[in-house]
Order: sequence, then structure tokens, then C-alpha cells
Amino acid sequence: MKTLIFLSAFAIVGSCANKSYKEKIEDIKSNISLESPENAKIYSETITANELKDHLVIFSSAKFEGRAIGTKGQKLAAQYLENYYMTENIQSPLGGNDYFQNIPKSFFGANYNNSENVLAFIKGSEAPEEVIIISGHFDHEGVNNEGEIHYGADDNGSGTSAILEIAQAFQKAKDDGFGPKRSVAFLHTTAEEIGLHGSRFYTENPVFSLDQTVANLNIDMIGRIDERHLKENNDNYIYLIGSNRLSTELHYISEAVNQNFPKLDLNYHYNSLDDPRRYYYRSDHYNFAKHNIPVIFYFNGEHDDYHKPTDTPDKIFYPLLEKRAKLIFATAWQLANQEQRIEVDKAN
Repeated sequence: MKTLIFLSAFAIVGSCANKSYKEKIEDIKSNISLESPENAKIYSETITANELKDHLVIFSSAKFEGRAIGTKGQKLAAQYLENYYMTENIQSPLGGNDYFQNIPKSFFGANYNNSENVLAFIKGSEAPEEVIIISGHFDHEGVNNEGEIHYGADDNGSGTSAILEIAQAFQKAKDDGFGPKRSVAFLHTTAEEIGLHGSRFYTENPVFSLDQTVANLNIDMIGRIDERHLKENNDNYIYLIGSNRLSTELHYISEAVNQNFPKLDLNYHYNSLDDPRRYYYRSDHYNFAKHNIPVIFYFNGEHDDYHKPTDTPDKIFYPLLEKRAKLIFATAWQLANQEQRIEVDKAN
């Protein structure tokens, strides 16, 4: 996750807590019907701690040299992602074997080399033009002036590994005849650490129409436990940011899915409009939210190894990473398969 803080006029006006509003919420809750929850659970079981670890250990290895944008290590990381999708027979929306959305160095506004987002997708069976985008950045800090590699295991090897496993789960469901009704895209962004530039490039040059983009589920750091929860001896949590900012329905769908499984503690501490850390503006989902696309940002909170060379794969809590990835898969499953696309009732 990037460290810069963005100031923005992007404000959401909340609804008054009067009777009619309460009735509206109850109507939304009562109208949520989970789509094939048994199948969602079955295919979520293909997401395993061992496979997540296999990806993450490679992705956060010295070979990738911290994945700073435009460097050899970042290019190797992008190739790893492309090779995985080809091996799993998960298609590119760009056509053929080209999974790279190339970004010229001039776009970054500084002395960086060319870079690329990596894209794959599974085409929907009934409403293929509508798409749920699951995103996470794969770049990191690279090598510091002392020659130390910033491995970025949690930031964002954890999110990258989760996306790969979620994509595999959707593909297995499709192979068995249970493909999503809407399309599901897997977007690995570059240049997040220097200002959300990869996601900005995508939203300015969308592969899927922004008008037809149903939601963005963004994953950035989901493999660790923050100090607050360590003190509470509670690892069964995930921070959710943005779920109710643009779509009331999205928020309650997310909660309904979690109540069915995997039953994590959904923590909204950083979703406050006056959150001084302003996490809502600090990862790639924000570039979708600016276009009135509902978002959920999944986050474990910061820890002592945040943006340090000590953010290494041995410190990841892999069973917890598995549980969090299953929640995101199940949420995407619901969004991709329910009869109506979610309503945007708080558009900016």
C-alpha cells in the first residue's frame, strides 16, 4: 500500500437514520439471497494455505528484487503472473497470449521505465458485458540505498497470491459447468507504491467499460495481524474499507456472505469518513470509486515490517490468508451470480 496521502473533494453524504431509512435497510437485507452457497463453499476449498504459500514464497523472493516498477524484478513478476494464467487456461481480455496492459514511462511523470498491468478474466455466461474486477498491486519498493531488498511479502505478495488462487477457483467452477453469470476480471496493477498510477491508467484506458463494471474488490495486505489484534489475541478479522460508501447493498451482501462463511470479524474501524490515516484514498480501489464504481478494500492493518526489508514470507499467517481469500472469493461469487447487479445508491 502506498504511503502518500491524497486530499480529495470526494465526499459521501450519509443517509439520515430515520424510520424510512431503517426500513430501506431491512428491505435490502431481506432481499439478499445467496447464490448457490454450497458451490461457493465447495470451490472456495480449492484455495489453500499451501498453494498461497507456494506463490508468495516465489513472488517475494530475492529473484524479483522487490518488484520496483520498470525493473528487471518487476518484469519477472509480471511474467510469473502471465505464465500462471496461461497454465491454468484462464484467458486474457486483451486477446491471445497477451496479458499485459502496457504503460509508457511518460505516464508516471518521473524517471521510471515502462511498466505494465497484468490482466486475466473469466467470461460470464449470461451477462458477459458486466464485470467484477478483483484487483491488487504487484509492485513494491525494490532495493534500498543500502542494497537491501524490500521483499513485500504482505505488501502485496499476500494480495497477489490471493488473486491467483481466487482465479483458479473460478476457473475450476467454470470447468465443472458452474461458471459465473457475469465476467470476473483479475487485475494486477503496477506503480501503486508511487501514486496509484497503474489503476489510474486502467480507469483512464479501461479494458472493460466502466459503466459495466459492477464492483471492484481490492486486496492490499491480507497476510498479517496488526498490533491491535495481536494485543487482543484475535486473528479472526479483516478490515473492510469503502463497502458502504457508494452502494448500501454491497455492504450488506458482504456481511451476508461472511455470515454464511467464513465468519471473520469484519472490522470497519478505518472506514470512518474522518479516519486520519485516510486508507480509503491510499490503494487502487480509489481510482474505481472516483468513477462511482462500488468498492471494498480488504486490509489487515499495518505492522512493524510495513515498507521495510523485513516484510518477508516467513511472517505471513497462511491459514489466515486462506480464510480471508475465501471471503473475497465468496463475495465475488455472489456479485457475479446474483440476478441483478448491485445498486449504486450513493453516487458522487
